[in-house]
Amino acid sequence: MPQDARAALVPGILFFIIADIATFGIFFVAFMIERRRQISVFDGASRSLNVEAGLLNALILMTSGMFVAFAVDAARRGRAAEVRRWLMYGMLVGVGFGVNKAIEYGDKFSHGIGMLTNDFFMFYYVLTGAHFIHFLAGMIVLAALWFRAAREPVHEGPLFAWIEGGALYWHMVDLLWIVIFPMLYLVGRQ
Repeated sequence: MPQDARAALVPGILFFIIADIATFGIFFVAFMIERRRQISVFDGASRSLNVEAGLLNALILMTSGMFVAFAVDAARRGRAAEVRRWLMYGMLVGVGFGVNKAIEYGDKFSHGIGMLTNDFFMFYYVLTGAHFIHFLAGMIVLAALWFRAAREPVHEGPLFAWIEGGALYWHMVDLLWIVIFPMLYLVGRQ
């Protein structure tokens, strides 16, 4: 792959990812500060979350991320069919995250728990909602890469840089959940 395509794309994606993580980081710090102020409210609300669902989401995202990493490796070797297969596996497994999260939100809403229930749930919905939007964007990126891999060489030109960049973004989605899950679901559960 020409270095100029990669050199132009990857730094921009990395800047975006770092800025995105920093933005989430501000919310993480705000959550922990507010948690200290309302520890009994936050601990009680955290105990109402389904730890198994949160853990399942972590496993789903990590498995999907592994498949996307396999797609990058296949692209390096110029194997378009493998790239498409691994991206498809990543998306199919990723759908499980969306379904599981929708079930979890539905359960909360059916019990009358919304953003205004208390400050914990305001943070819960903001953090998991923002993460879900990033997840949806990542699924769109993976789908676009899957379609492009059928028409363009995967190991040269700009597509390889996009595959790498899409994988970096998808791993950011994984990383964010790895922070969100214990912060919301596990902290304060004694």
